[in-house]
Amino acid sequence: MAVGVLFAAALGVTGSASADGGSRGGDWFTSWAQSQQGVADTTLNDQSVRMITHLSQGGDALRVRVQNQFGTAPLTVDAVAVAVSGTGAAIVGGSHPATFPGPNHRSTGSVTVEPGGEAWSDPIRIKTRPQDDIAVSMYVAGQATPGVHASALRDNYVTEAGAGDHVGDASGAAYTRKVGSTYLVSAVDVHNTHLRGTIVAYGSSVVDGTGSTNCGPGCTVTGNNRRWTDDLARRVVKDLPARRQVAIANAGIGGTTSSPECANEPAGVRGLEGTARLDRDVLALHGVTAVIYYYGTNDLQDDCTADQILRSYDTVFARLRQAGIKVYVTPITARPIYTDQMNLHRYTVDGFVHRWNDCSGHCDEVLDFDQVIKDPLHPNAINPSYDNGDGIHANIAGQQAIADSISLPLLARSATTPGRR
Repeated sequence: MAVGVLFAAALGVTGSASADGGSRGGDWFTSWAQSQQGVADTTLNDQSVRMITHLSQGGDALRVRVQNQFGTAPLTVDAVAVAVSGTGAAIVGGSHPATFPGPNHRSTGSVTVEPGGEAWSDPIRIKTRPQDDIAVSMYVAGQATPGVHASALRDNYVTEAGAGDHVGDASGAAYTRKVGSTYLVSAVDVHNTHLRGTIVAYGSSVVDGTGSTNCGPGCTVTGNNRRWTDDLARRVVKDLPARRQVAIANAGIGGTTSSPECANEPAGVRGLEGTARLDRDVLALHGVTAVIYYYGTNDLQDDCTADQILRSYDTVFARLRQAGIKVYVTPITARPIYTDQMNLHRYTVDGFVHRWNDCSGHCDEVLDFDQVIKDPLHPNAINPSYDNGDGIHANIAGQQAIADSISLPLLARSATTPGRR
């Protein structure tokens, strides 16, 4: 039996991670995610990529998800390894090869993922801490168009075409190209017997973190890992007791809508709206106990009505509650470019969300992002001190304000994985 399979058995894992199903993850929790939203505008050819993933929580092992959600041909990744990220594209502490479940219970170092599919690695023995940056290095020997998350909001690294396999390199010298997107890998799980659950933030660009690299003129704060979900994860680690810790995963995709009736998707890409991607971007993750749901702002911009938005809310909330996952909803935040009619629809949706503070029984709690970042003098605009400059997204200060407004005891109370304890 392969070493990866023996280690998996020791951790109580006997098959691919995707078979565990959403909240039934045992002691596995999704600690980082970036949802795929299409394919890259580049083709890999005998190249290695090194994607930097930022863990909200650590553990004694991890596993990675390689995805081919929007590919039109099978995707073969010939080698995968993980390591603690160093400076730039370098790694520290040694490279740890990954294997993937294969036929006849034999693990292999390569994996082929069919169009629309995903593959989770076997457990990889590596100790990690909260807030660690983990480099996921992958080698494609042939030609492949990788799945992509467009807004990594950090530098990731790629070798030149024809450079060969540099997955195990400690040095980052071979990774001569920087990219602002995340290729191939879309989630990282950690094995941690002390965690209580994973909270998934689900929505559009306000969730994805647009604005989190901007801290204003003269500011020198790094833009890496400054999304409100990153700030929230740091608060969790610092302020919650050790036995009430949770992971935070970000499943935001900029430009997406909640309702399929108002989806305005790129040519050739379908299924990015909140109702359609719920399975792969939330329910296929592990240890999920609650979802923070922010959707509707792009629906309004695309001339959706309040009724259409609320129908999509009902669809998503019902499925989450059926899965035993708590639903925390934030009202739609302001945009100065909304027309009066759009704002009327916004107030209708937000009124429903606020009713009895639990979406009239359809959700479990309301998180008032709109009140946190709105301009007190102009309620249809963002507070200037929190404005990224586009009137829509929060800057670094606004991201922190959103994170600070979320009740940590609320997250801790929600986070007991069904069937675990």
